[in-house]
Amino acid sequence: MIPRYSREEMSSIWEDKQRFDIWLEIEVLAVEGWAKTGRVPAKDAETVRRKAGYDLSRVYEIEEVTRHDVVAFTQAMAEKINDPATRWIHFGLTSSDVLDTCFSVQLVRAADILIRDIKDLLKVLKKKAEKYRRTVMIGRSHGIHAEPVTFGLVMALWYDEMKRQLQRLENARESVRVGQISGAVGTYAHLDPRVEKYVMKNLKLKTPNITTQVIQRDRHAEFFSVLAQIAGSIEKFALQVRHWQRTEVLEAEEFFHKGQKGSSAMPHKRNPVLSENVTGLARLVRSAVLPALENVALWHERDISHSSAERVIAPDATIALDFMLVRFGRVVDKLIVYPQRMKRNLETTRGLIYSEGVLLALVESGLTREDAYSLVQRNAMKVWEEGDKEFLYYLLEDRDIVSRLGEERLKKCFSHQDLFDKADYIFSRVFPSKKK
Repeated sequence: MIPRYSREEMSSIWEDKQRFDIWLEIEVLAVEGWAKTGRVPAKDAETVRRKAGYDLSRVYEIEEVTRHDVVAFTQAMAEKINDPATRWIHFGLTSSDVLDTCFSVQLVRAADILIRDIKDLLKVLKKKAEKYRRTVMIGRSHGIHAEPVTFGLVMALWYDEMKRQLQRLENARESVRVGQISGAVGTYAHLDPRVEKYVMKNLKLKTPNITTQVIQRDRHAEFFSVLAQIAGSIEKFALQVRHWQRTEVLEAEEFFHKGQKGSSAMPHKRNPVLSENVTGLARLVRSAVLPALENVALWHERDISHSSAERVIAPDATIALDFMLVRFGRVVDKLIVYPQRMKRNLETTRGLIYSEGVLLALVESGLTREDAYSLVQRNAMKVWEEGDKEFLYYLLEDRDIVSRLGEERLKKCFSHQDLFDKADYIFSRVFPSKKK
């Protein structure tokens, strides 16, 4: 069961209070790091840790004057501590040391929520795949009936894709899991690298090999590109649900709650609104990729053109994708599946979907592929044009075919046993046994 979505968990990561709390920890850790090197008295570091805090309204008040958020914060922090030890706050640091390290902490926390969301969805997809492993439905290419598949195979396909997305997200999390305390242009001119190591160890971040004044934005471009890929997969799945729920298809549909209304005008309507909803949100998540890519190129050591964009795309993309994953997980979990309708749709073309099996059987009997194709096609066209008899009926009437295959071999071409056997084989690859 997918848990009910809670917007507050993800959105709180991007609120000022949590952002400033992270800034506070970075500043305190930096003072402690200096104390470890012997540059700052240990008692001063202890004072800063013990009294550390800030008044949120005071930060806003000071920023009205300074027009600089980090300066306003460190001043409010110093006022709160109210001790000579505050002279060591932000010692040797530049603003981006705090901002970028904080941003990394926020992205890691957001990634952890999204990783959990994907794992929840994977559980639901696996359960559905196993349940419908042998539920036969029509496979389509170009939107046209092709050959039989099973509904379980569709769920297994989605599962396999989301496993790849999980791996991509875990890799992207590692890419952004870096922080820096390296000074104005990243050269440690007024810093000891041991301070950086101490801060990163306590924040569970890595130290990059080299920085300028900022953490390089190719890392963030990768992160937001992966979010867009995940959103693209959810949109792909949702589009399928929307197709299944079309009246003339109706092989599956979203759960319709008691008291729910599908239309303000038409009382009979049951619309795939949840799938349409995540389809729209996928467009929003994708829109974060372009500014993330454009943020890679900054003037010299840095400019701040990336900052304003990131303050929008980071909360928007992560909150939207969190919502999408949870919502679509619930769609799949409560999806209403109609095996009988699948069977009816499977029979719409009166057996034409088994034409390839007949073709291959004729080739095995010794015919050239071209001749076999011609024999099968001439009977298939009768089904399309004459319109009331089954494909098998015409094949059994065709002496050229029956003389080569016989009735029993011909009828076997219309069996689903091979499909089930191959589905079992595919499942063994998608869901490998843990036994050696």
